[in-house]
Amino acid sequence: DKKEPDAKIAKTEEETSDKEDEEKSAKPPAGSSKSGWKNWKKTKESESGGEESKITYCHWLLKSEPESRLEKGVDVKFSIDDLKAQPNQTTCWDGVRNYQARNFLRAMKIGQQAFFYHSNCKEPGIVAIVKIVKEAYPDHTQFDQKDPHYDSTSRKENPKWSMVDVQFVRMTKRFIPLSEIKAHHLAHKADGGPLKDMMLFTRQRLSIQPLTQEEFDFVLSLEEEKPH
Repeated sequence: DKKEPDAKIAKTEEETSDKEDEEKSAKPPAGSSKSGWKNWKKTKESESGGEESKITYCHWLLKSEPESRLEKGVDVKFSIDDLKAQPNQTTCWDGVRNYQARNFLRAMKIGQQAFFYHSNCKEPGIVAIVKIVKEAYPDHTQFDQKDPHYDSTSRKENPKWSMVDVQFVRMTKRFIPLSEIKAHHLAHKADGGPLKDMMLFTRQRLSIQPLTQEEFDFVLSLEEEKPH
């Protein structure tokens, strides 16, 4: 069996237009109470003068497949246990072949945290937190003819695709299933909570997704709750 040391992301992306998203580091708010989303909304509105058009992303959600699936003869499985088994619990996040997802990769900054999300499996959801330890650089798999993500149209002098390096931080205190996050999303759509526009539901097929500070804090607060 050929060892595949590099991270393989879920190939469930949809084609999108090439769009750069603004990226800015931000300090977390003092509180991250699960009941604090109304205050977050008021603060956001006051800071923006009531305008909701400018959104700052400072955290991420990275989808990876924990169950075996062959793509062009290569198993693209990469679970959180696979990441933890890597040297220094660090690996490159390669294989992204969607322009919007690629642009999100290019916007990532060292030290930013992301949710590690198990995708395309029996029960998808968030299992861990990782951090960005190396900013975007050319994805070597685009030039490897034996790799399922090989791109014959990409040139080394002007690579189309990028990757970052991520490192394991910790497991979440409990598994946070997609079904639970979706229930909050639907509730927040009705009354203006922080998950109302969460990309996990508005652009669900993207394997790299940005999160606002409010989205990240609210989802993280769920690990303190008992499973529903």
